[in-house]
Amino acid sequence: MHIPSLDPNVAARKGFRESEERLKRFWKDVDVASVDAGCAVRLDGRTPKTPAHAPLILPTEAAARLVADEWAAQGEFLEPATMPATRLASTAIDRVSQARDAVADEIAAYAGSDLLCYLAEDPSSLVERQAREWGPWRAWAAAELGVHLEPAEGIVHRPQDPAAVARVRELALRLDDFALTGLATAVPLLGSAVLGFALQRAADGADALFDASRLDEAFQEERWGVDAENAERTSSRREEARLLESWFAALSR
Repeated sequence: MHIPSLDPNVAARKGFRESEERLKRFWKDVDVASVDAGCAVRLDGRTPKTPAHAPLILPTEAAARLVADEWAAQGEFLEPATMPATRLASTAIDRVSQARDAVADEIAAYAGSDLLCYLAEDPSSLVERQAREWGPWRAWAAAELGVHLEPAEGIVHRPQDPAAVARVRELALRLDDFALTGLATAVPLLGSAVLGFALQRAADGADALFDASRLDEAFQEERWGVDAENAERTSSRREEARLLESWFAALSR
């Protein structure tokens, strides 16, 4: 699911126009406070708003502190690109809460063509690596999620059992808006509903799951080398996976 950038206009409550002026930091102190709906982020005692003008309130103190730390870390000017947890929170509050069925449908669609089910026919070293690293995750999905996915060799699409896809959708809808937002971000990042749920459930660390998601890419890099642009992109995506790991952990505390 695409996560929109934080709108600094609304966050600031200062009337600045992003196209005309960078948003200057207008707060000094950042903290969190328990409220009836959860835990609110506070800037000088006031709760900032999401782009849709909702208060920035999260379900746990740990999650609120993850967001608050981003606001506290800002320098002279607000840099939305450095505030991924704030962006996740705003998306959960403004968008996912209003479109849960559609978000679950997107996640389920990935299960229908999950990365872990498309196996190479050759070379044998790649075939063996996929079997060693992806096979256990398909087994985990069957045992822990009740999702049975069938692998196939080659790139030709193989439809999965509709019951497995429906099960993924059901599991997604069991999550609250904040965890669902994280899952909807993790699944396309990793190319796999199974790996997305594994990250959400802390079945393994973000680095290991990210490595599993790019097994084919890493195999090619070992053979042909890595260019600087791809290395930078991989590093950015890895950091996103690590942020999601922190996000899910904070929501569970």
